[in-house]
Parts: sequence; structure tokens; C-alpha cells
Amino acid sequence: MLDWNVVVTTHEHRYHHARAFLAPMGELRDTDFYNVLVMRVEQPRDFLATLERHLEAFPKAATSLARVLPVTETFSYQSPEEFELKAATAVRGWLAQLAGTRFHVRMHRRGFKGRLSSLEEEHLLDHFLVEELAQQGQEGFIDFADPDWILAIDTVSQRAGLSLWSREELQRYPLLKLD
Repeated sequence: MLDWNVVVTTHEHRYHHARAFLAPMGELRDTDFYNVLVMRVEQPRDFLATLERHLEAFPKAATSLARVLPVTETFSYQSPEEFELKAATAVRGWLAQLAGTRFHVRMHRRGFKGRLSSLEEEHLLDHFLVEELAQQGQEGFIDFADPDWILAIDTVSQRAGLSLWSREELQRYPLLKLD
């Protein structure tokens, strides 16, 4: 599978349209999951702005895209324990940004059914971040109603991608659809 840094879900019966629209923007691969594509782009943090420009030129393409999530950290895993260890290591890099703010983790899992629970992993990482901040003498608050940040995790088979999104970015890029 491609070493992806973008996960795309498409609307029902629009998969091929979405695929044709996205193909010029990066390396694109099918997955084993219904209506899910993965991409590799040069600048994942800038990809949503690039996508916006393309959608302005081809507005009908928006009807094909259900959700688009660029990620900045990726890793592979073979077990739930390995996932948790690598996810904790990855999210530590965002502690400085999360200090003194309201946040929560949102996970979209594809694969590892029955072995990895999105809800349990979200709770685990939420509390891990609060505890890590407290050990640094900082506060962090889990907030689902009005978060300053959402830490997004998408898994496709046994590969995970993570990214951190501010309230402003979530408002600017509605295709993120994290909650």
C-alpha cells in the first residue's frame, strides 16, 4: 500500500468521479475499503488549500467528496499495543500547542475490527494528553462542544495517520468533517 498522507472518503456512487478529479493532485491508490482512497501529496498541510482552488474551477467535483483528511504523522502497527505506543509517541509532539487549550481526539478506523476500538483509543489518547500536560505543569481540557483543537487519527488497514487541526482550520475547511 502507498505510504499515504491523505485519506479521502467519497459519496455513494461517486468514487470514480472523485478518483478522476483527485488523480492530478497527487499519487492516488484504491484501498480495500468501500469509498476510501489514499493519496500521497508533497505538502499535506497545504493540500486543502490546493483542493479548494481545484473545487473553485470544478465545483461539481465537490459532490463526489465526503471527507478529506491530510495527515502529518504516519506509522504502521501490527497490534493494538503497538498502535497505542506509536500514537502516544506521535501526539507528544503537539503538547506545546495543546497546553492551556480545549481539545479532543477523533478517530476514524478502517480495519482491525474487533481488535481496535475508535472510542476507546480516543479516550485513551485524550487522557494521555491531559496527564502529559499535567506532568509538565500545564493544563489541557477535553472539550467536545467547543474545542480549540481536534487531533484527528485515521487508520486504513494497519497504517495510521495523525494531524492536529485548529478551530479556524476546521471552519475554513469543511471537508475535514472531524466531528
